[in-house]
Amino acid sequence: MEGIPSKCQVLVVGGGPAGSYTAAALANEGVDVIVIEASKFPRYHIGESLLPSIRPLLGFIGALSKIEKHGFCPKVYIHTVKFNQHKKEGYTDFVAQDPTNMSWNVIRSEFDDILLRHASSCGANVIEKVQVMSIEFQDNDPTKRPIAATCKATGSNQIPRKLYFDFLVDASGRAGIMSTKYLKNRHFNRSLTNIAIWGYWTGCNTYSPGTKRENAIWVEALTDATGWAWFIPLGNGTVSIGVVQDRDCSISKKAAFRRGQSEDISLEQFYLNELRHSPGVIELIGQDATLVKFAKEGDAVKQAADYSYSAEAYAGPGWRSVGDAAAFIDPFFSSGVHLAMGSGLSAAATIISSIRGVDEKECANWHDIKVGIGYTRFLLVVLSAYKQIRSQDIAILSDINEDNFDRAFDILRPVIQGTADINKKLSYDEAEKTMDFLKNIFAPTDPEMHIAVKARVDPKFFTADIVHQSDLDMMFDKDDEDAQLVLKRANARKPVDKMYHICQDFRSEVINGYAIRLERGYLGMVKAEV
Repeated sequence: MEGIPSKCQVLVVGGGPAGSYTAAALANEGVDVIVIEASKFPRYHIGESLLPSIRPLLGFIGALSKIEKHGFCPKVYIHTVKFNQHKKEGYTDFVAQDPTNMSWNVIRSEFDDILLRHASSCGANVIEKVQVMSIEFQDNDPTKRPIAATCKATGSNQIPRKLYFDFLVDASGRAGIMSTKYLKNRHFNRSLTNIAIWGYWTGCNTYSPGTKRENAIWVEALTDATGWAWFIPLGNGTVSIGVVQDRDCSISKKAAFRRGQSEDISLEQFYLNELRHSPGVIELIGQDATLVKFAKEGDAVKQAADYSYSAEAYAGPGWRSVGDAAAFIDPFFSSGVHLAMGSGLSAAATIISSIRGVDEKECANWHDIKVGIGYTRFLLVVLSAYKQIRSQDIAILSDINEDNFDRAFDILRPVIQGTADINKKLSYDEAEKTMDFLKNIFAPTDPEMHIAVKARVDPKFFTADIVHQSDLDMMFDKDDEDAQLVLKRANARKPVDKMYHICQDFRSEVINGYAIRLERGYLGMVKAEV
């Protein structure tokens, strides 16, 4: 505690990927930044699958080579997805357009530790095993500017200390101190209230050995339509295997399973029972695999409420929220670290802009909208997948900020309507059509099928803008099912691919007349015409 200064320019609460990234980006610009982290890194965390979009983000703060050299499990295909036991699985290809556009499956304790140490090497003052107990605001009003934090050594009886700051970045993970403790503006997405149960295995089989998709992640809808399962190879001989189920279904199934036993059941027994609804995962586990116990807890299985949520605001006078402190989406599309780093970059760019004289309200508003856009674009994809998994109607974005959703929706509106519409009010019919369009991202195809179809289709289709469905129908024979699947998948991928190019998106996406200048030493908001 004696090493904590009494004042800094920016206080970052939390040292996960969002906090570490924000701190590194700020420190690279010469900003005096302190990271307060309650744990001692490395520490365990779930969320091992990473999108390729983090490569340019890591490169911007100078951390890419550290991740590349560490030896994490390389990933060319993010997901091999099976929605239907009667059809082949689909896949998501990262390197079709760019052979270098691969990612990793990581051990998060190691990955997060590298990022936190990198923030320190950039000049951020990283302080671990210290908790932020409370935040002080101007006039004791949480809607006004935060000015100080009361900090205390984790698990100790030491006297708390007060740390004053000019800006606060809430990177406190799901705790989300700004949205839950002070502003109380967090809202849960009722269509994605799930429970995740997972464990780690050794001795499993490898998916599709000898093919281009060898060792890919396997994702499979449960045969009883209550959720999905994941199989993620981690490269250290272990595989992360989990089940995500609708909360109410999971609770009722657990109760029914318990009634059928002569004695009380453990979470591990329930987990193993539910894996039976994922025959592809069972096949990959094989006969000789072993479920590994966690070193500290002694248990082999963990469980977490996997609730998706957003907030009414992600920024305000003197503060920004980033990563899971801002919003969380179901892990189906592995978007967590992508959104954490993207929101961290936005927070850093807008805070630096405010320090350098850009109107503070404009800066906060830019971050608020940008985080909402990133969240809702991925949410559309996740909801489209769940529509297939559950085969039933689901609640459509009823609790999402309308302005942010409409901005995220603009790239798809011309597709489903046939023309851009100046009316920004989202309708139920529009959302249904959007999810039907995006479901094709996970069409049951394989690389060989794509090669064959490309040989008989005009290659311009794959590089052109999104093709309207009526035009798409005229491009192939109705009996050519392979062509239908490949073309619909390629068409649906066009807007989603833009979500991967996050650094380019920061430069080109104009919000209220501003874009972001992504140049070390000059990071910040610039007028779009400059």
